[in-house]
Amino acid sequence: MIVVACNTASAAALEVLRFEHDVPVVGVLMPGLRAAVATTRNHRVGVIGTVGTVGSGAYQRGIRALRAPVQLTCAACPGFVEFVERGETDTDQVRVLAGRLLEPLRQAGVDTLLLGCTHYPFLARTIGAVMGRDVVLVSSADETAFEVRSILEDTGLTARTSGKGAARFVSSGDVEWFRRLGSTLLGPDLEVVEPWTWP
Repeated sequence: MIVVACNTASAAALEVLRFEHDVPVVGVLMPGLRAAVATTRNHRVGVIGTVGTVGSGAYQRGIRALRAPVQLTCAACPGFVEFVERGETDTDQVRVLAGRLLEPLRQAGVDTLLLGCTHYPFLARTIGAVMGRDVVLVSSADETAFEVRSILEDTGLTARTSGKGAARFVSSGDVEWFRRLGSTLLGPDLEVVEPWTWP
C-alpha cells in the first residue's frame, strides 16, 4: 500500500499514482472530507489547507463526488506550515495569523473544520481557540490512518503479518534538517534518515 500523506500531493498526483501502481494508493483528501461531512450538524463545513491544496479545487470536487448536501468554505492558510516547522505552535504571532486567516470560516458559520494539511494538527489548540468550542476539528491525517487500517483489515493483509513493522525514513531534501524536525514532530524513533537521490 502507498499512502500519499500530504494533501497538496494528493490533490496534484493521486489519480496518476493510482493509474501507475498495482497496490492500493490512499490519499488524505477523501478520508478527512467524508469524516467532516459525517460530523457536521448544520451542514456547513470548513476546510483549511495550503495555497496549493485549496487552489487545486480538490475539496470542491470531492464534495461533488460525495453528493453531500453541505455548504463548503475553503481557506488557504499560508504561514501555518512554516510556524509548525519552526516549532512555533503556540505563540502570539501564530495566534494573530490564525485569527486573521480563520475569520472567513467563522463568518460562514461552519460547525466542522477539516484540517486539510498534515501539519495543522500541531496547531489544533490554537485553531480550536480561534474557532470556538462549538466547532469540531477533523484531522485528515487521523482519518486517513483509520481508513488505512480498515483497508488492511478488509483485504486480510493484517492477518498475514506478525510482529511489529519497521520504519525507514528517506528524504529528498536536507537529511539532517528532516531528522531534527521529524524527531520533534514524529517522535524520538526517527534517528536514521537516508538521502534520496533522484535518478
